[in-house]
Amino acid sequence: MPHDYEVLHSERVYDGRVIALRRDEVSMPGETSSVRDVVEHPGAVAVVALDEQERVVLVRQYRHPVRRPLDELPAGILDVDGEPAQETAKRELAEEAGLAADTWHVLVDLLTSPGMSDEAARIYLARDLREVERDVQQHEEAEMTSSRVFLATLVAGVLAGEYENALLVAGVLAADRAVRVGFVGLRPADAPWPARHR
Repeated sequence: MPHDYEVLHSERVYDGRVIALRRDEVSMPGETSSVRDVVEHPGAVAVVALDEQERVVLVRQYRHPVRRPLDELPAGILDVDGEPAQETAKRELAEEAGLAADTWHVLVDLLTSPGMSDEAARIYLARDLREVERDVQQHEEAEMTSSRVFLATLVAGVLAGEYENALLVAGVLAADRAVRVGFVGLRPADAPWPARHR
């Protein structure tokens, strides 16, 4: 019978603007226990915005932890209480790329780093794009640039190691598969998301 890994003791170590750190003592097989540090994260969304020419919208943004700018999908954290994930995705697409979309599906759900964090991310596929006014909300968005890159070029770049952002890698590969099967089997944009527990 599998062990249930019960939390024996839990302590909040740090509360930050976006994340928190929790230290859990967890029961382990063999009547032992182990301490696990857990980064608590509100969750995130990203958008593969795909146009009629099979180009994907990318944004370029400085990421301080890796000390360099990265090409990424329009994305954001789920930091507005009560806001549905799809609405967050729509808002981020407008703010970061100046776009809206008429057709939305779920591409893939991810647990981005389950060995250390509870962060859950949902990547949407957005099609039938149209331009809207870009409403810059944060300092880093002021320098953000956007471009459109052919999906096939991105897939080749992912496999060549040219793109490292995890949401971009997963989103591009999932979008390539979705295109190849004619978008059959995609989940609706409001599909249940069990991993998002907050």
